[in-house]
Amino acid sequence: MKLEQLIQKCKKNNLQAQSAVYQLFAGKLFALSLKYSRNQEDAEDVLQDSFLIAFDKIHQYNFKGSFEGWLKRIVINTALQKYRTQPSLYLVQEEPMYNEEIHFDESTIEVNELLELIQKLPDRYRLVFNLYVLDNFSHKEISEMLKISIGTSKSNLSRAKQLLKKALEDRKKKLEKA
Repeated sequence: MKLEQLIQKCKKNNLQAQSAVYQLFAGKLFALSLKYSRNQEDAEDVLQDSFLIAFDKIHQYNFKGSFEGWLKRIVINTALQKYRTQPSLYLVQEEPMYNEEIHFDESTIEVNELLELIQKLPDRYRLVFNLYVLDNFSHKEISEMLKISIGTSKSNLSRAKQLLKKALEDRKKKLEKA
């Protein structure tokens, strides 16, 4: 069955079509939600909530643009909303800017290890880092999504890069000692 037909059936609350859509996109969307979450359990919650929202609002999808892109936007917004409502999400105000470059040897670090390092970043830094570096949003778009200034977005990105660089350097030192 074509995706367009599945979407039409989802609009009629067809559970089999919803299950098929879930099966088609859950893997990719879970990977996306994992980028924005602290751990696997949070990512699973974000994914579940995202699909509930998507199926509730599927009537708003009008076949303009990719359906996968529409779903990805829901996942990102769901993850951001989760952290926006938590009191632990404290966005740092503007700090002096550093253009921190991160270099790592791709042959010595697995993607999962790098993802774990990113997940360990404080929420405020992880969200900006993922939005800017991994999902190519501009600082203006990030500032609107997170309700922060453009300067704060830039500052948080800089700090995220600094922390990630330090984590990579610490990891390298541990490996050299072993």
